[in-house]
Order: sequence, then C-alpha cells, then structure tokens
Amino acid sequence: MNIYFSGIGGSGIGPLADIVHQIGYQVFGSDKQDSGYIDYLREHGISEIHIGQSVEQIAEVHAKTPIDWLVYSSAVTMENPDSPELKFARENGIKISKRDELLNFILKEKNLDLIAIAGTHGKTTTVAMTVWLMKNLGLPISYLLAAKTSFAKMGEYNPESKYFIYEADEFDRNFLHFSPKVTMISGVGYDHQEIFPTLDDYKSAFREFVSQSEKAFLWQLDAEFLYEKNSAENVTVIPESTDISDVKLAGKFNRRDAFLVAQTVAKITGEPMEKLIKIMSDFPGLGKRMEKIAPNLYVNYAHTPEKLIAGMSAASEILSPNQKLAVIYEPLTNRRQHYFLDSYKNVFSGADKLYWLPSYLAREDKNLRIITPDELINHLDEPTKKIAESSEMNDELRQKISTHLENGDLVVAMIAGGGNDSLDHWLRQKFSANN
Repeated sequence: MNIYFSGIGGSGIGPLADIVHQIGYQVFGSDKQDSGYIDYLREHGISEIHIGQSVEQIAEVHAKTPIDWLVYSSAVTMENPDSPELKFARENGIKISKRDELLNFILKEKNLDLIAIAGTHGKTTTVAMTVWLMKNLGLPISYLLAAKTSFAKMGEYNPESKYFIYEADEFDRNFLHFSPKVTMISGVGYDHQEIFPTLDDYKSAFREFVSQSEKAFLWQLDAEFLYEKNSAENVTVIPESTDISDVKLAGKFNRRDAFLVAQTVAKITGEPMEKLIKIMSDFPGLGKRMEKIAPNLYVNYAHTPEKLIAGMSAASEILSPNQKLAVIYEPLTNRRQHYFLDSYKNVFSGADKLYWLPSYLAREDKNLRIITPDELINHLDEPTKKIAESSEMNDELRQKISTHLENGDLVVAMIAGGGNDSLDHWLRQKFSANN
C-alpha cells in the first residue's frame, strides 16, 4: 500500500509515517515548511518528502507510484479548507482520512491493544515515560512518541509487541475515535477552545473518551475535575495523599507523571511498584522538556498556565542557591491568548526576569486581533509585571541572554512551536554550539 501524508512534519503525523514505513508500506509526504521532524524522517529512510503542498508535487508522486491513501493533519484543513492535495485526492479516487483511521487500521491488522495517554498537559512526557519503563522491563512494544529522546525512536513497530502506546490528543476530538485497552490521564485543565467552546464540553469529551476505555488511571484532582462527584467504575483514582517521594526526578509534575505510569504498568504486568519506581527515577527526559541545550540554558515546551507552572517548578529545583532565574516566554498561538489573558497572573512567580515574545502563530482565527506582549504583560500580577518586558528574537535579546549566562544565571525558555521561525530553533542556532 502507498500512503501519502499531508502535513508530515507534524508531531502526530510524522512518527505515524515512520511506523507505517517500518511496517513495510511505501510512504510519501509533504509539509509547508522544513523542520527538525522532517529531518528526522529523512534520516530514517523516508526520502520522498516535498516542501510546499501543491497539486503539481502530489500529481508527480501519483504518476510514478499511485497513491492508495492520503492521511492529512488537522492543521492542513484548518489553515486551508480547500487544500490542493485533498482536492487532488478526491478527484483521483484516493482514500482520504485523518491519522485516527489509519492507526485504527494498524491496530486491527496487527492485533495490538492500545495504551492511550490523554490530557491537557503532560501527555508526551507520560508517553515517553511509559516507553522508557516498558523497554527497561524488556517488553516488546510499539509506540508513537511525539518528541526526540536518547532511548527511543519517535515511532516504532515491533512485530512481537502486544501493546501500542499512543498520545491520544483531544484536539479536533481525535481521541474519541479510539477504544483503548488502558488509558492514563496525565493532567486536565482547559484548552483548544476553538474545538470545545465551553469547559463543560471539554470535560464531557474526556469523560466520553474514558468511557470508551477498558481501564483508566488518573490522579484524584483530575478525577474530581472531570467527574465532580463519583468517577466511573472503570477508573482507578490515585489519592493526592500518595507519597511519591521515592521518585527521584526534578519537578513535582514529573514525579506525578512517573508515579502514574508506574501504577498503571504495575497493574498491567504485575511487576512490584518498588522495582518500577526505581526504573522511573532514572528516566533521562526528552527533547524540549526542560532540555539543556547549553550550560545553564534550558528549553521547555509549555503552552498552558498549568504547563508553565510545572516548568517553573522544575526550574526551581534546578536552581542553585543564590542563582537568579531568567525566563523567556513564547506563547503558542494568538487564539489561546484570548482565553488565557487573565490566567497568567503569577504563573512566573520565582523568576527574576521575564522576556515575553510575540505569540507563535499556527491554525489562527483570522477574525481575532493579535494580542501584543505588552497587553499580556499588563494582565500579570504586580510583582511579575515589574520584572517583565516585551521582546523580540533579535540581537538585543541574544545579548541579554548572553549576559545572564555570563553572570551564572539560569535561563529557561518556555517555547512554543518547533519550526525554523520558532524560539527553540533560534536558541539552538545562537547558543547550542556553546554546549
């Protein structure tokens, strides 16, 4: 079968393309821009990737090797409902779907049970932790991992595996297309307001997803957030009073995610918690999650107030005595800022300096005005407002960061996207050579 991925550079689509390639299908793809994800795919044998998403490009591929199935990223239709590639596929009788239909096809064809990780925040870290733990137990697994790590590929198919580990994203209600054997909820807040117009709608979608799972595991606070009273019968709730001090990882939220994974895997495998906690304490982390790219310079993917708080918590544990903390913040999407405007308040508490960049734009509503950094800063509480300033990715910011590093300060960048126009890419260009 010949499969074409439109938006192949996406964190959900790219690893799936890699898995399909490993299974033995012919894989092609396109994206609007180059990225680290695309570089990764090319390094792993997927060479037929086009930058630009034109009719001419897909027509050339189809003429040489007839495409059987076009899988597209949700971002493709959100940014352009009249996508040339989708139009070409319809006109040429090519099967079209999002990633969920293809993944369900693979699960059924390969007789795999789904272990799904869902949540507003912490999903990718929790998937990585699950992969880490299962690999260290010597269990054959297949998985899709939307981040780079030192211990696993981003996508892997093992023909001997029983389980497929997957980040079940609520965006575009993707997770509702699955019926997992086991589900973990890594943390729930409120996000993707363009898909879920009310908080009740958001909670309802999560409850529906959990109801489709044979078993689900989550922390007490998340259970109370979703269910308010009694949770469903298929849900195992971890009490907030649980002692997680034996998990030796930086950051409270990392320790919670690690314990959630250990608890779930203990139920699946029968392995003792003491053994699993010891393995989890050696978890080496993953790309863009408090990742050190130069001495005292870290990048951390964070796009909701909850994730920012988690990032600040981890930073506080890295800080040396008397060391100052400088934070650079790149919000992810302008549309989110219209909902988060009054939610930031003191999320950057503990920072000595805050540099606020313009929002990284993606899947935007063109009818929404762009909220500036200065306006967002004005919605912080007074102590944080005094240390914050609007900034740009330019030589002035580079010099300020250099000065912080020369002074021995800890610099943490709360990053958004990973494209060539992102803060993450800019920092790696300017500073990672110092590492």
